[in-house]
Amino acid sequence: MPVHHSLHRLKRLPIMILALALVSACAAPDPRAVSPDGIYDPNETRNRKVHAFNRQLDKSILRPAGRGYSKAVPDEFEDSIGNFATNLSQPSVVVNSLLQGDFQGAGLSTVRFLTNTVLGFGGFVDAATEFDVPQHDTDFGETLHVWGVAEGPYVEAPFVGPSTRRDSIGRVVDLFTNPLTYRLPSPEKYYSTGAKIASRLSDRGRYSSTVDSILYESADSYAQARLIYLQNRRFELGTSANAQGADPYSDDPYTDIYEDPYAE
Repeated sequence: MPVHHSLHRLKRLPIMILALALVSACAAPDPRAVSPDGIYDPNETRNRKVHAFNRQLDKSILRPAGRGYSKAVPDEFEDSIGNFATNLSQPSVVVNSLLQGDFQGAGLSTVRFLTNTVLGFGGFVDAATEFDVPQHDTDFGETLHVWGVAEGPYVEAPFVGPSTRRDSIGRVVDLFTNPLTYRLPSPEKYYSTGAKIASRLSDRGRYSSTVDSILYESADSYAQARLIYLQNRRFELGTSANAQGADPYSDDPYTDIYEDPYAE
């Protein structure tokens, strides 16, 4: 990609970020629509239709593909692909950390990226962890949270799954926050996307029993997936149901018998 095209896209990024942040800021919930457990889901009917679509997609394609991938690919290779995908995402983590004013996090991610790229064979080996460099992760959804943007209504997006309006906007912006996508030539700039897809298939295969228990064994898979996502995301951001103007779940709003399906 010519340098002037990259610079032009970089110049447009702040304008897009500001516009999306303003749109998300308008997503504050109507307190009357928030349930006692802190869930704001005014579009539940539509979301359930999308959930049914995603569930069928998982049953027909993702679950068998994930299981087949995990069976065919050695665990060590799966770990290497996951490390590679994580390493390629670190520049985006650096950008979001800086936008949040988190200079320590930006420094950690920079050190991890350089260490794993140089000493970890391009990121296939997590050398930074061997040198006790802590893992740091963030995204533009968290950046919006730091900027004071409200969570907004719950959203289930096709192919993507559970989210909120704030996090949905964050995911769109994060497509543009990785500087590598502006500097790497084709086809190298698509390696990150391929690695992420492979990593997701690996997760679906490795944690198949947990995901299946939520999607196919719970009485209401939509409600269960929604609850797990919101509790887990709010825990990551250090918020609670009170952030939505509702009563907390309990003394510990994040205690739940179900775990994040993608957590080890």
